[in-house]
Amino acid sequence: MNKSISPWKNLLLYQVLAGVLMLLSSSGCEKVSPTESPQLVSLRDSCVKSLFVLADALIPLQDLEDHSPNYGALYCDACSDFHTRASEAVLPFAVAFHESGKEKYLISAISTGEWLINQQQPDGAWYETPSEWTGTTTDQLLMMAVAYPLLKDKLSGDQQKRWEQSIKRASDWLVEHMDHVFASINYCATSTATLMTAFQIIPDSAYVYKADELAMLCASKFDEDYFFTGEGNRIRGTKYGVDLGYSLDMSLWGLGLYAELRDNQLLKGMVKKALERYLYFIYPDGSTDGSWAVRASKWTTYGSVTADGCQILFSLYAKDHPEYRTAALKNLDYLMTVRNESGLITYGPHYAEMYASPPCNYPTFCRAKNLAMAVQYGDQSEGPLGILPTQKVNWSKHFKTMDLCLVRTANFMTTITGYRYKDIRRGADFKYMHRPSGGAITNLWVEDYGYLQASSQTEYHIWEMHYPEAEGSLPITPRIEFADTNAWYSNLYEFDAHMQCRQIDDYFEVSAIGELKDRNRWEGGVAYTLTHKIFDDRVEKNIKLRFHGQKPLVKIVEPIIRHEDTRFVKIDDRTINIVGGHRDFEFKVLDDDYFVEMGTDEEKYAQPFPALKAYPIIINVQPGENQFIEEVHYQIRII
Repeated sequence: MNKSISPWKNLLLYQVLAGVLMLLSSSGCEKVSPTESPQLVSLRDSCVKSLFVLADALIPLQDLEDHSPNYGALYCDACSDFHTRASEAVLPFAVAFHESGKEKYLISAISTGEWLINQQQPDGAWYETPSEWTGTTTDQLLMMAVAYPLLKDKLSGDQQKRWEQSIKRASDWLVEHMDHVFASINYCATSTATLMTAFQIIPDSAYVYKADELAMLCASKFDEDYFFTGEGNRIRGTKYGVDLGYSLDMSLWGLGLYAELRDNQLLKGMVKKALERYLYFIYPDGSTDGSWAVRASKWTTYGSVTADGCQILFSLYAKDHPEYRTAALKNLDYLMTVRNESGLITYGPHYAEMYASPPCNYPTFCRAKNLAMAVQYGDQSEGPLGILPTQKVNWSKHFKTMDLCLVRTANFMTTITGYRYKDIRRGADFKYMHRPSGGAITNLWVEDYGYLQASSQTEYHIWEMHYPEAEGSLPITPRIEFADTNAWYSNLYEFDAHMQCRQIDDYFEVSAIGELKDRNRWEGGVAYTLTHKIFDDRVEKNIKLRFHGQKPLVKIVEPIIRHEDTRFVKIDDRTINIVGGHRDFEFKVLDDDYFVEMGTDEEKYAQPFPALKAYPIIINVQPGENQFIEEVHYQIRII
């Protein structure tokens, strides 16, 4: 008899002996006693429960008037349009019917699928209305292909033919058109899974061949640290750039599902290696940090606004990796807190304070379809909850291919970015070049409190149809800045900073050296060294400025997330207390020569992505007549 203990039992034994205390939220997470076996929870059940909630929020948007030309379509109040992509809700409705047997879900599923078929172009593609972009055909096809077997018995013979013909035409279009020259890499990754599911309905070997071809292309796009590249702009036929939100919420699960359906061990292994890295960006409260990546303009605190979600991805591997079950549940719980009164997913925690109008329906149907996919393809068993890397303390992580540092202490979790991606061809006129960089903190989270600082587009633009108005808004990212008659300069536009991350005694130090630059990445004659020291109870910031071309007034701007109960109390010229939440903080300048300025233009510190409001604390630095070096030291301390 083999008396060795299995890896699974080892894991359970470790969790018992370690006395893991896990606070689980409404998805079924509870504290685990050191003397009890870990509670077994069902990720599938939680996904089903939340799926019903989102499906019920989508049905009131649907045109169910008999004889209406848009019968079955879902209307978006924010965009005044029947988005064709909104009919990807065909799968959430189909799964909701399959799980509940309720007729309302069946009616919604069939009617929106029929409407979507009517919108299909003669060549088999679908537009992403109101634009004529056709790359999202892969998303629409995938939902139709997965929903069809669930609905087939409820469709008439003529309807079955229509659905199968629609699936075939869209699949043929993908075979002919989808590649990395036509689309960003997430579309290629999704198409690998799309074509494999279509093959199960229309057994055309061309679909498998194309899926394999795209899979090998995607395999080549993992960098040396397994970040998935190809989300930025195209240079000579090839796209570069990494986006955490799109990779986690879209690309990786597409490749993972393909690998399962195709039994492709190479891709499965690569996705799992990537996921080991990406897991570090699920914060302890379940929020997702996409603050630093090329599509940071789409970052919400739960993920990327038009991407699908991470539950399907984590559910593919949760059976053997309990920490993935935890990640999926924590993120799902967090997601469900950012809904409006109608149940629609918004763009972040403060959306209702900023906008009276409803959000675009994209986040709601996208997250619903992700949950439906998790129900269909993910972990079907009950299992224990593991510990997220970010729930552990006293570590730092330097992702060198990203020039990105993560730090976790007893109370703080932070992301500091120097990500160097540059859009050489289009520069400042394109959306990927207004993400924060230059050694800035883009996310600062506090235990038992939540977000203390975050980030946004450096220059807000309505890059896509669903972006709301935010005229005159200022970035909520902590930064160094100055303006002259030519331009506005900031470390946020320094995409070539030199970064270093190390542990020293009882704190972690992250430093960046660079130049304050304008939106075109032109220098302005002021260099900086920005050093963050992260302790258990405080974050110290040391800024050294070298005035080597001109001597402007430099502002150090520290926006603090302003939650509903947050108050800012001035103690003296160098000290402000931040009070009113579950924890209180002290902002203090440690030098006698500098003072704090409070709340200037505070109404402008509100950003749609992520939907957060902030309050500015500013330190003004004017160089002396015979000086070219100025240094400022200050801290944010828990009190």
